[in-house]
Amino acid sequence: MDKMMDSPWVLRIIALFLACLLFFSVRTELASTDKTAMTEQVEVIRDVPVEVYYDDDSLIVTGIPKTVNVTVRGPKQLALQAKLVKDFSVFINLNDLLIGEHSVELQYENISDKLKVTLDPATVKVNIEEKVTQEFRVDPEMNNRLIDEGYYLKGMSANPATVFVTGAKSAIESISYVKATVTGEQGLRQSFSQEAAVKVLDRDLNKLDVMIEPEKVKVRVDIAEYSKELPVTIKETGKAADDITINRLTLITNSLKVYGKKSIIDVLTSLPVEVDLSKITESKTYEFDVKLPEGATKVSEQKIKIKADVTKAEKVEEEKKETITIPEEPNPDPVTEDDVDS
Repeated sequence: MDKMMDSPWVLRIIALFLACLLFFSVRTELASTDKTAMTEQVEVIRDVPVEVYYDDDSLIVTGIPKTVNVTVRGPKQLALQAKLVKDFSVFINLNDLLIGEHSVELQYENISDKLKVTLDPATVKVNIEEKVTQEFRVDPEMNNRLIDEGYYLKGMSANPATVFVTGAKSAIESISYVKATVTGEQGLRQSFSQEAAVKVLDRDLNKLDVMIEPEKVKVRVDIAEYSKELPVTIKETGKAADDITINRLTLITNSLKVYGKKSIIDVLTSLPVEVDLSKITESKTYEFDVKLPEGATKVSEQKIKIKADVTKAEKVEEEKKETITIPEEPNPDPVTEDDVDS
C-alpha cells in the first residue's frame, strides 16, 4: 500500500479525482444559487397608509405615522403582485389599551405567507388621550406695514367670531392663540373683507395638531384715513370799521378733524381760522373758510361759523340823546287884588 502511495501516477489519479469532484460541487452550488436568484425577488413598497382602530368618538391618539414602508422578499411573481396591486393593509389595533403611553407593534394582513415582510417602522410609541372640544374666540390679525402712510387700521372682526377646536386634552389646555391672518398688497387704503384660515398655536407659537370647525372665517378689515381733532382758534386780520365796536367773537364749533400723514398731523396743536374784521358789520353769525394746514389732505369742515357781538357808534349817540331831559320853567304866581292895589 505504501508503495502504491509512493507511485506518482497514483497521486496524479487521486488529484484528478478530487479536482473533478470539486468542479462538479461548485457547479452544482452555482446552479442552485442562479435558480434561487431567478425565482426570489425583493420589493420595497413605500408610503403605505396605516389604519388605526380605536374609539375615535371619545379618544385621541398621537404618535402614529401616517404611512410606513413595507419590504417584501420571496417569489418574484408574488413580490411583484404585492407591489403593484397593494391589496394588503397595515394597521394598529388600540381597542384594548387604556389612556396613556404605549409601545405598539404594527401589523399587516392579506400578504402571502410565502413572502417575508419587514415594516419600517415596525414599532411606534403612541399616546392615548381623552378627546376634548372647546369653543375659542378668533383674533384676526394683519401686518400694519401693509397700510399706506396717512391711513390706519380702524378695526378687524371675524365672522363667525368663534370656532370649535377638538383635540387631545393636553393640546387643548396648551392653546394660547387662535388667529386668522389676513394678507394683502402694500399700500392699503380701503376697507375690505377676506377669507382666512384659522390657526391654533401654543404660547411658543407652535402650530397644534387639532381639528378646527370651521377651518376658515371671513375677516372684515376697516381702514380709515388718519386724523386728529384739533381745537379751533381765531386769528384776527384786517380792521373793523370806525363806527363798529366788536365786543365778542364766539366759535360755534370749537374743534375740527384734520386728515393726513401721521408724521405731519401729530405735530399740529391747533387749527387757526382767519377772521377778517372788516367784514363784520353787525351782530350775527358769519362763515369763514378753514385754511388747510400744509401737508394735510382735508379737514372735517371747509367752513366754520362764528357769532359776532357788535355795537355801532350811531346807536350809542341815539341812546345818549334819549337819556337827556330838559327841565320845565316854573309857572309865575297868580296876580291878586292886593298886588294890583299896591
